[in-house]
Amino acid sequence: MKKILVVDDSDYILESTSVLLTLEGYEVYTATNGEEGFKKALEILPDLILCDIQMPVLDGYQMLEKIRAHPKTESIPFIFLTAFGEKQNIREGMILGADDYITKPFTHDELIQALNTQWKKLETVKKQVKEKVETVGRAISFALPHEFRTVLNEVIGLAKFILSSYDDLEKEDILEIANDIVKSSNRLVKITENFLIYTKIEALANNQELRSKLRLHFTDEPFAIIQDIALMKSANLARQDDVIIEDATHNISLEISSDSFYKIVDELLDNALKFSERGQKIRISSGIENNFAYFEIADEGRGISPEKLRSIDTLTQFEREVYEQQGVGMGLVIARRLVELHDGRMTIDSEVGKGTKVKFWLHFQYKETI
Repeated sequence: MKKILVVDDSDYILESTSVLLTLEGYEVYTATNGEEGFKKALEILPDLILCDIQMPVLDGYQMLEKIRAHPKTESIPFIFLTAFGEKQNIREGMILGADDYITKPFTHDELIQALNTQWKKLETVKKQVKEKVETVGRAISFALPHEFRTVLNEVIGLAKFILSSYDDLEKEDILEIANDIVKSSNRLVKITENFLIYTKIEALANNQELRSKLRLHFTDEPFAIIQDIALMKSANLARQDDVIIEDATHNISLEISSDSFYKIVDELLDNALKFSERGQKIRISSGIENNFAYFEIADEGRGISPEKLRSIDTLTQFEREVYEQQGVGMGLVIARRLVELHDGRMTIDSEVGKGTKVKFWLHFQYKETI
């Protein structure tokens, strides 16, 4: 049953609209001003909001701005209820991001038609997202065998070299080749793990019951996890001095499992290290913003071109050349999908030659203090 939030300071509008929508099979919630409406929207996450413009405490414009600014509610369809002849109000509302408007007084048919228009838009968006996900799946199925072959050929080639030249090889040479085999094998393990993780992510995304339970898991020490990952990865590359960590998320528990949080940070930091050089700084910062905990990883590396950035944003970055670059897009997409599965948000800002900044937001709870 779809949920609709009606926000209006008129008892008559609230009552009559609620009755009409209830008879149409909707679950209806009401609020008498924008402040109350915004709080209610965060609480129930309605499928659509009907909102008056002129209201006390917080008017419709201000409520819309708060709705669009919050990651949890930013995509909820928003329809203004406006008085006849208020064309300026209509223009301003649409500029702020309203999806439609209905002029009061409105008929039953006008209201239902406006709602149906939004439902059709949502179905179109869902269809487009589904097509993009299917495109990713097809691309993975083509690219993954190529990547497997590439790494396996490296391992086989090194092993053959030892077999054909073992009489002439010094211990140091064998040790160096063995290290290369281990590195290639670890790459193969990560490719396999990422493929399995991606498959699991998409299965969860399509199972609302399982997805609803994801935020019942917690990460109590996010800063400790970040430190562990940063220390391990930077030490492996002798870049301990390049990674700078600034933590401002004290006494919180993230609404995400520690394994999922670890994977997100691991992929993002791996990407930052991979596409920056020794001496170029990587800054990891965190804090609280709009009732979310945020984490930001910014590097001074080569950056990502606008074309590739758009590909990552639209989930179409699984092409052969990506895998030949050891999976630049795959880690970013997995990180983003994990964040989104937990009702969070992730942004990627990059400029070629200047670096990349990835920022993500997650729900959290404050720990109880004794």
